[in-house]
Amino acid sequence: MKGKATSFDIAHLAGVSQSTVSRALRNSPLVKAETIEKVQRIARELNYKVDKHASSLRSQQSATLALLLFEDPTTDDSLINPFFLSMLGSITRACARQGFDLLVSFQQLSDDWHADYEDSHKADGIILLGYGDDVDYRPKLRQLDQQGTRYVRWGPQSQGQGLSVGCNNRQGGQDATEHLIRLDRRRIAFIGNASHHYPEFFARYQGYVRALMDAGLSIEPALQHDAITTEQAGFDAVNALLDKGVEFDALFAASDLIAVGAMQAIQSRGLSVPDDIAVVGFDDIPVARFASPPLTTVRQDTNLAGAQLVDSLVRQIRGEAVTSVTIPTLLIPRQSCGER
Repeated sequence: MKGKATSFDIAHLAGVSQSTVSRALRNSPLVKAETIEKVQRIARELNYKVDKHASSLRSQQSATLALLLFEDPTTDDSLINPFFLSMLGSITRACARQGFDLLVSFQQLSDDWHADYEDSHKADGIILLGYGDDVDYRPKLRQLDQQGTRYVRWGPQSQGQGLSVGCNNRQGGQDATEHLIRLDRRRIAFIGNASHHYPEFFARYQGYVRALMDAGLSIEPALQHDAITTEQAGFDAVNALLDKGVEFDALFAASDLIAVGAMQAIQSRGLSVPDDIAVVGFDDIPVARFASPPLTTVRQDTNLAGAQLVDSLVRQIRGEAVTSVTIPTLLIPRQSCGER
């Protein structure tokens, strides 16, 4: 081999990518032990020396934050949950105030989807919006922690899952259900997944259960039906309950999109919202105000959320002490529960 050996030469001989070579040479826990051994052996054979100047340049900050969105099923081609679209503007403005550019992309669920941001130094830190199944997602967060990546995610606080900003989902669910109870509704359905795989929905369900128990109402498993955050899922869930003959006079949906689909199903069966079935959603996305009828919902403050996400990440980048943040929710009454 002529000239000075490069990391690309090592990558070719080892049969791995150049970014894997970079990680292996610094003993990254993201690389298998046998790959590290192989890469480092080839580096020694080639008398490869790390370019300290280049390494120093890579360690400098880029003044850029990466916003990585999770692809959600949507009725359009965006594949972005409308709730996160509402948050995008406040994140962009908060970055500008802090003197950071914003790089927006989708999360790639390969083994090293996050590592490239550190290796190529595209960004000083990462904001994660959305995650799908929480149980499947946890190993990705552990990899970020092992690599020392600076990141913050939107979601509930959870031990061992890094820095987070999220709303008080349980209190929001309790407020929504108590509102329906005050309207003298007694058979209240919950539409949304209620398991540890979906912690935000589960917390909202736990608030629903607490409100029923405090009011002396029974918890009926038949009144809960799983649904993901789409209008179609809400539509299908309500039809499934009605087809099974489940009687209910109110419905708390774990998201506004579910609620909109649920109202369409109710009305398609010749029933009235709110006279026959009152409906409450969660999020207060823009469509909630223009639904038919306008949707009572639990608001998550997206302006505050975006600012908190950026502030928490920037403080982490600067080496300041920072803890997870929980944002309060607010019930917004509208006509889907009979308010005028």
